[in-house]
Amino acid sequence: MIIYRRTREGPKFLLLYSGGSYWNFPKGKLIEGERNFRAALREVEEETGIAPRDLQFKSHFKVEDHFTYVRNREKIRKTVTYYLAETRKHEVRLKIVPPGHQGERHEGYGWFTLRDASKFLRTPNLKRHLKYAYDTIVRRKSAPSRPRDSQGASRDVRGPRPQAS
Repeated sequence: MIIYRRTREGPKFLLLYSGGSYWNFPKGKLIEGERNFRAALREVEEETGIAPRDLQFKSHFKVEDHFTYVRNREKIRKTVTYYLAETRKHEVRLKIVPPGHQGERHEGYGWFTLRDASKFLRTPNLKRHLKYAYDTIVRRKSAPSRPRDSQGASRDVRGPRPQAS
């Protein structure tokens, strides 16, 4: 889920920090028989404490990220579906995963402007999805919008401070 909130500096996007240089949107795995949208709602609430009632969706926004990785010498193809939602919530309650249990561990989170969030996302696909989300939020009826310059914008970060790359 690509989650944002409106601020005086423009939209700020929620990224979760999982250690090293890994920042990403809230996401997770489907439970057997579960649909993508229901899984997205469940995972967001589990990982961030933001309940479905605290989200307002852009119903026409849906993007997919297709990628392949290798685990135990097995090639795994994965598709992640992202939806766009606005929240007024500022605080995030990170899911605590005890050692030895399955689940992604998040060490922190941040609300970032487009420019700052783009610095912390690793892949071109995620950066493209973020830009599309931004354009969807700020879209003008008369002309396509251009991202505003957010130089000097403050960051709302909880957990370890991100390192600029």
